[in-house]
Amino acid sequence: MQAIVVTEYDPGWPLIFEQLRAYLWPAVADIAVAIEHVGSTSVVGLAAKPIIDLDIIVPSAADIPTAIARLSALGYQHLGDRGIAGREAFRQQNDLPPHHLYLCPADSVALHNHLAVRDYLRSHPEAIQAYSELKKHLAATFPDNIDRYVDGKTDLILSMLQHAELSAEQLAAIERANRLP
Repeated sequence: MQAIVVTEYDPGWPLIFEQLRAYLWPAVADIAVAIEHVGSTSVVGLAAKPIIDLDIIVPSAADIPTAIARLSALGYQHLGDRGIAGREAFRQQNDLPPHHLYLCPADSVALHNHLAVRDYLRSHPEAIQAYSELKKHLAATFPDNIDRYVDGKTDLILSMLQHAELSAEQLAAIERANRLP
């Protein structure tokens, strides 16, 4: 694992997302609903690890095997759900800019989590500074421990998700996925 580095917002991140989307879309256009820019790089002004997060959204879980095969043909290694139900992860094996690629059915809690946090931050600029400061502090405190970094963000993320239309069961699942055992 490389050291966790959080940098100030880079206005080039949306352009990198569009480049990645343009590369991926032809392979999944007939089975995907959309490709969304998620994660901290998708929020203007938010400090982030300089790695673009993308969610490819398919209508249902039945579409996942086809999408996995198509992404494999582009050189992505399927990693399974990595403990997050409703989110298939892939390892980048190409020379494109650094990114995390996920495949999600439209009804998955993982997708709703990604979109709800992104949309909350986009509509609450006052939260951007607090989240940026927390992420920088956690990266400096736990530069080699991604689990502690993620766990340290959980309370703030859950407070943002309280404003989304997620059930108590969905919030509990998100918390379980992000907390250290």
